[in-house]
Amino acid sequence: MVKKAVCLISGGLDSCVAAHIAKKEGYEIYALSFNYGQKHKKEIESAKNIASTVKAKKHIMFDFDLDKFGSSSLTDKSLSIGKNHSLEEIGKTIPSTYVPARNTIFLSIALAYAEAIDADAIFIGITATDYSGYPDCRSKYIKAFQKMADLATKKGVDGKVIEIKAPLLHMSKADIIKKGLKIGAPIEKTWSCYIGGKKACGRCDSCILRLKGFKQAQVRDPIEYEFLPEWYKLR
Repeated sequence: MVKKAVCLISGGLDSCVAAHIAKKEGYEIYALSFNYGQKHKKEIESAKNIASTVKAKKHIMFDFDLDKFGSSSLTDKSLSIGKNHSLEEIGKTIPSTYVPARNTIFLSIALAYAEAIDADAIFIGITATDYSGYPDCRSKYIKAFQKMADLATKKGVDGKVIEIKAPLLHMSKADIIKKGLKIGAPIEKTWSCYIGGKKACGRCDSCILRLKGFKQAQVRDPIEYEFLPEWYKLR
Protein backbone atom coordinates (compact mmCIF):
# COMPACT_ATOMS: atom_id res chain seq x y z
CA MET A 1 0.00 0.00 0.00
CA VAL A 2 1.35 3.42 -0.99
CA LYS A 3 2.02 5.84 1.85
CA LYS A 4 0.76 9.37 1.20
CA ALA A 5 2.08 12.60 2.66
CA VAL A 6 0.92 16.18 2.39
CA CYS A 7 4.06 18.32 2.23
CA LEU A 8 3.87 21.99 3.08
CA ILE A 9 6.18 23.63 0.54
CA SER A 10 6.84 27.34 0.94
CA GLY A 11 9.68 27.59 -1.55
CA GLY A 12 12.25 28.00 1.22
CA LEU A 13 15.25 25.88 2.12
CA ASP A 14 13.66 24.09 5.08
CA SER A 15 10.44 23.02 3.38
CA CYS A 16 12.45 21.84 0.37
CA VAL A 17 14.61 19.55 2.51
CA ALA A 18 11.59 18.30 4.50
CA ALA A 19 9.74 17.39 1.29
CA HIS A 20 12.76 15.51 -0.02
CA ILE A 21 13.03 13.63 3.29
CA ALA A 22 9.40 12.58 2.82
CA LYS A 23 10.21 11.40 -0.69
CA LYS A 24 13.26 9.51 0.60
CA GLU A 25 11.05 7.79 3.19
CA GLY A 26 8.87 6.42 0.41
CA TYR A 27 5.84 8.69 0.62
CA GLU A 28 3.80 9.68 -2.40
CA ILE A 29 3.89 13.47 -2.23
CA TYR A 30 0.88 15.79 -2.30
CA ALA A 31 2.33 19.29 -2.23
CA LEU A 32 0.50 22.20 -0.62
CA SER A 33 1.60 25.84 -0.91
CA PHE A 34 -0.03 29.09 0.13
CA ASN A 35 -0.51 32.39 -1.62
CA TYR A 36 -1.54 34.19 1.56
CA GLY A 37 -1.01 37.84 0.70
CA GLN A 38 2.75 37.96 1.05
CA LYS A 39 4.39 40.98 -0.56
CA HIS A 40 6.22 39.05 -3.27
CA LYS A 41 5.69 35.86 -5.25
CA LYS A 42 9.29 34.66 -5.65
CA GLU A 43 8.75 31.89 -3.11
CA ILE A 44 5.67 30.70 -5.01
CA GLU A 45 7.77 30.06 -8.11
CA SER A 46 10.34 28.24 -5.96
CA ALA A 47 7.58 26.12 -4.42
CA LYS A 48 6.45 25.05 -7.88
CA ASN A 49 9.99 24.05 -8.81
CA ILE A 50 10.47 22.08 -5.60
CA ALA A 51 7.15 20.25 -5.99
CA SER A 52 8.31 19.22 -9.44
CA THR A 53 11.61 17.82 -8.13
CA VAL A 54 9.83 15.58 -5.60
CA LYS A 55 7.49 14.45 -8.40
CA ALA A 56 4.43 15.53 -6.45
CA LYS A 57 1.31 13.60 -7.40
CA LYS A 58 -0.55 16.89 -7.09
CA HIS A 59 0.38 20.44 -6.12
CA ILE A 60 -2.34 22.65 -4.68
CA MET A 61 -1.76 26.39 -4.48
CA PHE A 62 -4.18 27.58 -1.79
CA ASP A 63 -5.19 31.24 -2.04
CA PHE A 64 -6.33 33.48 0.80
CA ASP A 65 -5.37 36.94 2.02
CA LEU A 66 -3.95 37.38 5.52
CA ASP A 67 -3.21 40.99 4.63
CA LYS A 68 -6.84 41.65 5.59
CA PHE A 69 -5.74 41.23 9.21
CA GLY A 70 -2.52 43.25 8.92
CA SER A 71 0.08 43.35 11.72
CA SER A 72 2.84 41.43 9.89
CA SER A 73 5.50 43.11 7.79
CA LEU A 74 5.39 40.11 5.43
CA THR A 75 1.85 40.98 4.38
CA ASP A 76 1.03 44.50 5.56
CA LYS A 77 2.20 47.01 2.95
CA SER A 78 2.24 49.78 5.57
CA LEU A 79 4.96 47.98 7.54
CA SER A 80 8.60 47.65 6.51
CA ILE A 81 10.60 44.44 6.85
CA GLY A 82 13.49 44.76 9.28
CA LYS A 83 17.04 44.54 7.94
CA ASN A 84 20.65 44.46 9.11
CA HIS A 85 20.00 42.82 12.48
CA SER A 86 23.01 41.18 14.08
CA LEU A 87 23.09 37.43 14.63
CA GLU A 88 22.91 38.13 18.37
CA GLU A 89 19.70 40.14 17.98
CA ILE A 90 17.80 37.60 15.87
CA GLY A 91 15.56 35.35 17.96
CA LYS A 92 15.57 37.45 21.13
CA THR A 93 12.13 38.89 20.38
CA ILE A 94 9.26 37.92 18.09
CA PRO A 95 10.00 39.84 14.86
CA SER A 96 7.67 42.00 12.77
CA THR A 97 7.69 39.26 10.11
CA TYR A 98 5.69 36.98 12.41
CA VAL A 99 2.34 36.29 10.74
CA PRO A 100 -0.27 35.67 13.47
CA ALA A 101 -1.08 31.95 13.78
CA ARG A 102 0.34 31.24 10.30
CA ASN A 103 1.57 27.70 10.93
CA THR A 104 -1.69 26.86 12.68
CA ILE A 105 -3.64 28.06 9.65
CA PHE A 106 -1.35 26.18 7.26
CA LEU A 107 -1.41 22.96 9.27
CA SER A 108 -5.18 23.09 9.69
CA ILE A 109 -5.66 23.31 5.93
CA ALA A 110 -3.05 20.57 5.45
CA LEU A 111 -4.92 18.41 7.96
CA ALA A 112 -8.17 18.82 6.03
CA TYR A 113 -6.38 17.94 2.78
CA ALA A 114 -4.65 14.95 4.36
CA GLU A 115 -7.91 13.56 5.68
CA ALA A 116 -9.65 14.13 2.34
CA ILE A 117 -7.05 12.06 0.46
CA ASP A 118 -6.55 9.53 3.28
CA ALA A 119 -2.91 10.58 3.78
CA ASP A 120 -0.74 9.09 6.49
CA ALA A 121 1.37 12.13 7.34
CA ILE A 122 1.91 15.86 7.01
CA PHE A 123 5.47 17.14 6.62
CA ILE A 124 6.38 20.67 7.71
CA GLY A 125 9.89 22.13 7.61
CA ILE A 126 9.99 24.04 10.88
CA THR A 127 13.05 24.11 13.12
CA ALA A 128 13.28 25.07 16.79
CA THR A 129 17.06 24.89 17.15
CA ASP A 130 17.96 27.80 14.89
CA TYR A 131 14.67 29.65 14.62
CA SER A 132 14.17 33.41 14.44
CA GLY A 133 11.75 33.90 17.32
CA TYR A 134 8.51 32.41 16.02
CA PRO A 135 6.36 30.74 18.71
CA ASP A 136 4.86 28.21 16.25
CA CYS A 137 8.25 26.65 15.48
CA ARG A 138 8.68 24.79 18.74
CA SER A 139 8.50 21.14 19.73
CA LYS A 140 5.62 21.62 22.18
CA TYR A 141 3.63 23.37 19.46
CA ILE A 142 3.92 20.33 17.16
CA LYS A 143 2.97 18.01 20.04
CA ALA A 144 -0.08 20.14 20.81
CA PHE A 145 -1.17 20.22 17.16
CA GLN A 146 -0.76 16.44 16.93
CA LYS A 147 -3.08 16.01 19.90
CA MET A 148 -5.61 18.34 18.31
CA ALA A 149 -5.38 16.48 14.98
CA ASP A 150 -6.05 13.16 16.75
CA LEU A 151 -9.14 14.60 18.43
CA ALA A 152 -10.53 16.68 15.57
CA THR A 153 -10.60 14.25 12.63
CA LYS A 154 -12.60 11.17 11.76
CA LYS A 155 -9.34 9.35 11.02
CA GLY A 156 -8.04 10.26 14.46
CA VAL A 157 -11.21 9.13 16.21
CA ASP A 158 -11.04 5.87 14.23
CA GLY A 159 -7.47 5.37 15.46
CA LYS A 160 -5.84 6.12 12.10
CA VAL A 161 -3.41 8.85 13.07
CA ILE A 162 -2.33 11.50 10.58
CA GLU A 163 1.21 12.00 11.83
CA ILE A 164 2.50 15.58 11.96
CA LYS A 165 6.15 15.16 10.97
CA ALA A 166 8.69 17.93 11.48
CA PRO A 167 11.94 16.13 10.57
CA LEU A 168 14.07 19.27 10.89
CA LEU A 169 12.74 20.34 14.27
CA HIS A 170 15.94 19.75 16.23
CA MET A 171 18.41 20.43 13.43
CA SER A 172 20.50 23.58 13.00
CA LYS A 173 20.44 25.41 9.66
CA ALA A 174 23.90 24.02 8.91
CA ASP A 175 22.70 20.46 9.55
CA ILE A 176 19.65 21.06 7.36
CA ILE A 177 21.91 22.22 4.53
CA LYS A 178 24.16 19.18 4.91
CA LYS A 179 21.14 16.87 5.00
CA GLY A 180 19.67 18.52 1.92
CA LEU A 181 22.89 18.14 -0.04
CA LYS A 182 23.22 14.51 1.06
CA ILE A 183 19.75 13.54 -0.20
CA GLY A 184 19.90 15.64 -3.36
CA ALA A 185 17.45 18.41 -2.44
CA PRO A 186 17.66 21.22 -5.03
CA ILE A 187 18.87 23.96 -2.70
CA GLU A 188 19.70 26.16 -5.67
CA LYS A 189 15.96 26.36 -6.45
CA THR A 190 14.97 27.64 -3.01
CA TRP A 191 14.13 31.20 -1.96
CA SER A 192 14.41 32.30 1.68
CA CYS A 193 14.61 36.10 1.38
CA TYR A 194 11.72 38.18 2.71
CA ILE A 195 12.33 40.69 -0.10
CA GLY A 196 11.26 39.73 -3.62
CA GLY A 197 14.14 41.13 -5.69
CA LYS A 198 16.04 39.52 -8.55
CA LYS A 199 18.66 38.49 -6.00
CA ALA A 200 18.28 37.70 -2.30
CA CYS A 201 18.84 40.86 -0.25
CA GLY A 202 21.37 39.44 2.23
CA ARG A 203 20.10 41.83 4.91
CA CYS A 204 16.77 40.47 6.19
CA ASP A 205 16.68 38.01 9.12
CA SER A 206 15.90 35.08 6.84
CA CYS A 207 18.88 35.77 4.59
CA ILE A 208 21.16 36.25 7.59
CA LEU A 209 20.12 32.94 9.19
CA ARG A 210 20.49 31.16 5.85
CA LEU A 211 23.97 32.60 5.27
CA LYS A 212 24.97 31.71 8.83
CA GLY A 213 23.94 28.11 8.11
CA PHE A 214 26.00 27.93 4.93
CA LYS A 215 29.02 29.44 6.68
CA GLN A 216 28.78 26.90 9.52
CA ALA A 217 28.32 24.07 7.01
CA GLN A 218 31.36 25.41 5.10
CA VAL A 219 29.40 25.28 1.86
CA ARG A 220 28.83 28.17 -0.53
CA ASP A 221 25.19 29.19 -0.98
CA PRO A 222 24.35 28.59 -4.67
CA ILE A 223 21.90 31.51 -4.94
CA GLU A 224 22.91 35.11 -5.68
CA TYR A 225 22.82 37.96 -3.16
CA GLU A 226 22.75 41.72 -3.54
CA PHE A 227 24.80 42.04 -0.35
CA LEU A 228 26.92 39.70 1.74
CA PRO A 229 27.80 40.53 5.37
CA GLU A 230 31.44 40.85 6.37
CA TRP A 231 31.33 37.74 8.55
CA TYR A 232 30.23 35.56 5.64
CA LYS A 233 33.55 34.34 4.36
CA LEU A 234 34.38 30.79 3.43
CA ARG A 235 37.86 29.34 3.28
